[in-house]
Amino acid sequence: MEVEIGRIAHYFSHIGVAVVDIANGNLNIGDSIHIKGHVTDFAQNVESMQAEHQSIEIAKAGQSVGLKVNEHVRENDVVYKVS
Repeated sequence: MEVEIGRIAHYFSHIGVAVVDIANGNLNIGDSIHIKGHVTDFAQNVESMQAEHQSIEIAKAGQSVGLKVNEHVRENDVVYKVS
């Protein structure tokens, strides 16, 4: 089952990091996510997250977090938490 938790706000291609605006729920290290957009469609596990240059274990609704991603993502791609 997939639940939408947020959207991609920005992508830093040179370091492979996406900024995700978390809209609902929590995102934890180790969670499985699915990122989907017009061109984007892949799944991965969350291996590292940062908020304001600090490593975090849990991202909550209302936060913007940096997330290491395995593939190129685009602004407004939807991030789903897979359970």
